[in-house]
Amino acid sequence: MPELPDIMAYITALEPRVLGTTLESLRVASPFLLRTVDPPVTSAQGRTVRELRRIGKRVAFGLAGDLWLVLHLMIAGRLHWRARDAKLAGRNQLAAFDFADGSLVLTEAGSKRRASLHVLQGEGNLRELDAGGIDVFASDLESFKAALTAENRTLKRALTDPRVVDGIGNAYSDEILHAAQLSPIALTHKLNAAEWERLFAATRSTLQRWIDALNKEARAKFPEKVTAFRKDMAVHGRYGEPCTRCGEKILRIRYADNETNYCARCQTGGRVLADRSLSRLLGSDWPRSLDELEALERR
Repeated sequence: MPELPDIMAYITALEPRVLGTTLESLRVASPFLLRTVDPPVTSAQGRTVRELRRIGKRVAFGLAGDLWLVLHLMIAGRLHWRARDAKLAGRNQLAAFDFADGSLVLTEAGSKRRASLHVLQGEGNLRELDAGGIDVFASDLESFKAALTAENRTLKRALTDPRVVDGIGNAYSDEILHAAQLSPIALTHKLNAAEWERLFAATRSTLQRWIDALNKEARAKFPEKVTAFRKDMAVHGRYGEPCTRCGEKILRIRYADNETNYCARCQTGGRVLADRSLSRLLGSDWPRSLDELEALERR
C-alpha cells in the first residue's frame, strides 16, 4: 500500500501537471470505485484544480467551488500519467482524469477491488475521511508518546493504526523500528524514556529520508512503479538477506497477507519472534534464539 512518502511523491509529480488546469473529463470504468453519489461525479468536470492535499494515505484534489476528489489506492492501486484521452483497456484500468496535457489513469492489480474514489463538497465532509492519527512532523515527543500509549499495543500495531499515527503502513514501520532498534512486538506501555526518544527520532528521520528520496525521483519523472519493496530499505522485504547494520540474516513474522521483517540481533536482543504458522508447525522445536535458529538450519 502506498504510504506517506509514496503519496507525497505522487503529489510532487502531479503539482506541475495539474495545478491550475481544468479537469476536462472524468471517466470511471469500474462501478466498484466510486463510493459516493452526491455530488455526482460529473460535477467535477470543467473545474480547475486549486489544490492537492494528502489525507492519510489518500490523494485529495481540491477543485474550484470547494469540491474534492479523494483517491484511496489501498494495496494494489497505482497512478500513471498517460497521453491525453488514454484508453481504459483491460479490467485493471479503473478511471481516467483527463487534462489538456495528459490523462491521470488509476489502475488496480489483482481481482479484488479495494481502491476508492469519493466526491465530496466542502472541507467539513473532507475532514470526515481523516482517521485522526497524529502528524509526526507537527508533533513533539510528548504528544507522540501520548498518542501511542492511549492503548497498550505492540509498536508495530500502534505505528500502523491510522487513528494513532498518520500515513505509516507495513513497509515504513519495519524501517522505523529497525532504525530505532526496537522489537515490533514491544508494548507501548513498556518503553523507557531512551526508547521513546529513539522511536520518535527514527520515525521522523526515516519518513523524511524517504520523502526526500522519492520526491527527487518524482521531480524527474512520474512515479510509475510505486512499490513497498525498495533496494535501499534496511529490513522490509529483505527476509534472509544480511542486516545492513550487523550482517545477521533478516527474519520475519508472517500473518495473513502481510509480514513483518526485523533483525533479531539489532531489535530483539537475539530473540527469534514466533511466526504464527511455522511456530504452530514446529511446536517445541521452534527456535527461541539466533543460536537455536542456526542449529535448526544446519540440520
